[in-house]
Amino acid sequence: MATDVFVYGTLTEPTQVSTVLDEYEFGPQVVCYGLKRVDGQYPTLVPGDTVSGRLLYTPELDRLDSYEGVDRGLYCRVSVPLVDPRDQIETSVDVYVGNPIKLGVSETAQWPGSGPFEQQVSEYIETNHVSLKVKTETDDF
Repeated sequence: MATDVFVYGTLTEPTQVSTVLDEYEFGPQVVCYGLKRVDGQYPTLVPGDTVSGRLLYTPELDRLDSYEGVDRGLYCRVSVPLVDPRDQIETSVDVYVGNPIKLGVSETAQWPGSGPFEQQVSEYIETNHVSLKVKTETDDF
């Protein structure tokens, strides 16, 4: 079964995805509200305004976890609600969020709260109503 993943960095490029995954398909363009992209050794997300990306569908989530270094604590995979305005259906999408400290992000990029990094990210997403929205032809962002 394919999983929906919001991608915003290197995995938006078909040539890069094809080196990681055998089975995948790109979906529509998406905007994430409540997070912004910052760059370190690799791009990541931190609390902020918005970031654009796209959906990636794949049954190979274990390979993405390995690529993103989930087992090494570089990134965590969290669930974020997605609304598709074309049909008003809300689903959940996986998003990889990198630990800014481990990725060498130079700008101030801290997650509020305490505890393990994944817990800080999950709590922020829930309490700040972080969400994704599929772009439509009438959107001007």
